[in-house]
Amino acid sequence: MAVALLLSACQPMAGSLSAAGSVVDAAEAPAEPAVSLPQDNVAIPTPFPTRPIYQPGELVDYIAQSGDTLPVLAVRFNTTVNEILQANSFIPASATTMPPGMPMKIPIYYIPFWGSPYKIIPDSLFINGPAQVGFDTKTFVDSYPGWLKNYHSYVSDANRSGAEIVDLIALRYSISPRLLLALLEYQAGALSQAEVPEEVQRYPLGSRLWENDGLYLQLVWAVNQLNDGYYRFKKGRLTSLEHPDGRIERFDPWQNTATVSLMNYFNAIYDELQYRLAVSSAGFAATYADLFGDPWQNETPHMEGSLLQPEFSLPMEPGSVWAYTGGPHTGWGHGEPFAALDFAPPTETQGCVDTDEWATAVASGVVARTGEGEVVLDLDGDGDERTGWVVFYLHVSKEGRPAVGQALQPGDPVGHPSCEGGSSTGTHVHIARKYNGEWVPADGYGGILAFNMEGWVARDGKEVYLGTLIRGSQVVTACTCSNRASFIQTDRR
Repeated sequence: MAVALLLSACQPMAGSLSAAGSVVDAAEAPAEPAVSLPQDNVAIPTPFPTRPIYQPGELVDYIAQSGDTLPVLAVRFNTTVNEILQANSFIPASATTMPPGMPMKIPIYYIPFWGSPYKIIPDSLFINGPAQVGFDTKTFVDSYPGWLKNYHSYVSDANRSGAEIVDLIALRYSISPRLLLALLEYQAGALSQAEVPEEVQRYPLGSRLWENDGLYLQLVWAVNQLNDGYYRFKKGRLTSLEHPDGRIERFDPWQNTATVSLMNYFNAIYDELQYRLAVSSAGFAATYADLFGDPWQNETPHMEGSLLQPEFSLPMEPGSVWAYTGGPHTGWGHGEPFAALDFAPPTETQGCVDTDEWATAVASGVVARTGEGEVVLDLDGDGDERTGWVVFYLHVSKEGRPAVGQALQPGDPVGHPSCEGGSSTGTHVHIARKYNGEWVPADGYGGILAFNMEGWVARDGKEVYLGTLIRGSQVVTACTCSNRASFIQTDRR
């Protein structure tokens, strides 16, 4: 009997992508603004001065920020990588990430209607990375009188407190719990207001659709919006906003990624006056500073210069032929980051079936966490997935899964591919990377830091889930059909 490779793919967990690439809910009209208790009766600050009209190709000063890459800087300044390299002879053409704080000269080509240069929070405080280590969400929430302290809901097979729900979202989506608490306070007085209308507790963050009813689903909706904006800008795919009145605002080229994500988020839920307040120093930034102090004081970038991915193997046993069934798609949730790839083992039938095949460790590390279908491999060995390189596996069967704290070497079993965890049309394994809490897109940033396994480099396709793995002249094309063009085999012996 011929053995077919399983047709399989991950499925989105909630919502979908609009044609423009932003996360929206199915059949959703523009969302009504959420109730915004902390910002009532606050005057709109004076706008920042506009940028001058630069001469075409004029060199401007720029200080490299965390995770900057030349292809994306070229998009933001409307220039080219070659022109940036010519203006900065000390930067090698092979450079990956720029060292944060490094002075640069960038040729700029003017585009009108640049947005505010005001920066709300640094990128390192947006993601659930090293800056969040040691933060106790429950203790913090319990120190305030607001309604979040007494909130409880049944979520993911457990009755959870408001703080536990925040932590669950922060863990799954790798987004800062401090950021989530500040949003809940800014939009719904969750920490300061003990008594609020029921509607505020049901719909605290901006979407009043019935399928987003309750704190957990509101947070899911919000973090999908936030992550989508963050990673699209980080890849150079988000360059402007369209305001409700149709006005187009191009992001300031000097702007940082976390601020752009928040601008994109607030623009989706607020009218013009509320938006201008939210992205000003008197808006969300003031709420964050009141809760956690000045976010820019002692700011530590979470992505260093010249970052490289460790050497990875393919996630399968030697000698086995698997199918590449899913090109770059979301690491968790919906929309960007397109950090994950899917691989399916051989099977005689399609669908969700048991397999004796093993998904394997792509590098040495320690198992930091397991869950429903999940295995998190921490490569720096400290057991904390917020620091260093981390490999996230999804749809791993509970049977045969390694224990938390277990050390693995490349090729060691991680577990059997399955349909467990998330949503899946067939047995496979979903694999994604994070560095210091930031999802690393499978195609990298303008191709830099792309997923590389035994020299097979991931490339985006025309649509989500499409794409290729390329090694020299060899090309493997992702397809849920599991055809011959999608077959791949490890070189390990």
